[in-house]
Amino acid sequence: MSFAVPTRRDEAWRYSDLEAVASVWPVPAAEVIEVAAGESVARVIVQDAATDAVAIRDYRVILREGASATFHVLNTGGELGRVTIDVTCHAGSHFELGAAMLGGGEQTLEIVTTLNHIEPNSTSNQVVRSVLGGRATGSYLGKVAVARHAQKTDASQSVKAMLLSRTATANAKPELEIFADDVKCAHGATVGELDANALFYLASRGIAPAEAKAMLLRAFIGSVFEGIADEAERARVEAAAQAALERML
Repeated sequence: MSFAVPTRRDEAWRYSDLEAVASVWPVPAAEVIEVAAGESVARVIVQDAATDAVAIRDYRVILREGASATFHVLNTGGELGRVTIDVTCHAGSHFELGAAMLGGGEQTLEIVTTLNHIEPNSTSNQVVRSVLGGRATGSYLGKVAVARHAQKTDASQSVKAMLLSRTATANAKPELEIFADDVKCAHGATVGELDANALFYLASRGIAPAEAKAMLLRAFIGSVFEGIADEAERARVEAAAQAALERML
């Protein structure tokens, strides 16, 4: 059996490095995480593959009635580093995502999410932060799909990217597809640079430029990982993020 390699006609792969994708295609089937009614799970994913690797990780999450899942994702490794999460939310369930992409050089990093709210009273919240330098490309594509009978859905997406060079590229595409009429759904996306005034202030306090940049970037992404309850896991993520920032500065 042959498996067709994705093309740019597929919206989910529009900004990807398709040559790198073809080198590992087909990829393994998505990991399925099914959370029973009323139960909860927490996952911490650190994608820090070698810089010449192609890392594609796919997850399919099914949240039964009243279930919840919290995902924290750090995507920083590989020539191509891609994490996709497809979530199905049943009645009263909740999905929470805190994610960061940190890339430099010629890297292509991607986070692609699909939130399928198929029953009433489900909620989701996604916070994604990117820091990109060199000629790196970082893309977040996030679709929130609310079915006709999924009334009282409450879903939000917050996407912000920080560019450290004029040659880096950030693609942010939060998307809402809503067929119900009694919902609360919101999204926002911004792309910017480090605050020159903040850098000047820190320099006036005797802080070296590289350390000042590092401080501002740690603050920019820090809130994403505050919700990690396991202290060892939080330390692992923060150490990997610090190493990635040091490579970029």
